[in-house]
Amino acid sequence: MLARLLLPLMLLVPALACAAKAPAIPDHQAVKVADGVWVIHGPMEQPNADNRGFMNNPAWVETSAGVVIVDPGSSVQVGDMVLRMLRAHTDAPIAAVLNTHEHGDHWLGNQAIRDAYPEVPIYAHPNMIAKLDTGLGETWIDLMHTLTNGATDGTVPVGPTLPLDDGDVIAIGDRTFNIHHKGPAHTHSDIMIEVPELKLLFGGDNVINGRLVRLDDGQIAGSIGSLDYALTLDLAVVVPGHGLTGGSEIVREYRDYLDALHSTVVRLFAEGQSDFEMKDAVVEACARWSKWAGFDDEIGRNLNRAYLEVEAAAF
Repeated sequence: MLARLLLPLMLLVPALACAAKAPAIPDHQAVKVADGVWVIHGPMEQPNADNRGFMNNPAWVETSAGVVIVDPGSSVQVGDMVLRMLRAHTDAPIAAVLNTHEHGDHWLGNQAIRDAYPEVPIYAHPNMIAKLDTGLGETWIDLMHTLTNGATDGTVPVGPTLPLDDGDVIAIGDRTFNIHHKGPAHTHSDIMIEVPELKLLFGGDNVINGRLVRLDDGQIAGSIGSLDYALTLDLAVVVPGHGLTGGSEIVREYRDYLDALHSTVVRLFAEGQSDFEMKDAVVEACARWSKWAGFDDEIGRNLNRAYLEVEAAAF
């Protein structure tokens, strides 16, 4: 997710739904992480002109009834690239698209999939679907245009229309997709997607590996709870929203970061410190993650979010 929303700047940017389509982005290698499962691990830096806005981990699962794409990226250009990489491995039709949450760097690539497969069903949590009526897509399109100097132009919001909530199960061919949503976490619309036959979990941005992300659209305590739940699942492969695929150890590592952040803020708040006063202590408590991408940019904002949650819980 992005380091900042840049709202003042966004107010100066006009709607871009009619902008000419910007050039294609370079191909990025897809890595096989399980039987029939491929991930394109995106760049770790924030969207910019060089990476053309690509930053997440688009993935697909091959089933006997077609391909299921998870989070096809931040623009129509990224979605087009995902389809090119997918077609290098399979000619099977696209059976469905699953979006893990509302942040546009994960789902604006839906457009490319829908252009190629006009009838493809696109699923997400009901809270994400509801936010589309509030201008969610247009906000993200304007933001991506600004951050990339127009490299995502031509993207229009093609959102999910089919809801998935906690406990739902979709069977597509020989694969089962179990949906987990344990309340507010990274956002209020996160789903984690388990493929039990493969002992695999798509964590979305509930699971991050090797970088810090913004936390201001969700709840840190809820994020910890969702990660605790993920650790109860029988998993061999975990695909994070950002960073390299691993196993359950990457769930534990990110949970440890959130717990170190939250518990330190709880302790110092009880001692009467303000968020400004506790920053050095929080940075020290989280030093284990100081080499993660975005640490210097995000640690202060993550601290502020934790402080606001702790403060609200005290009243």
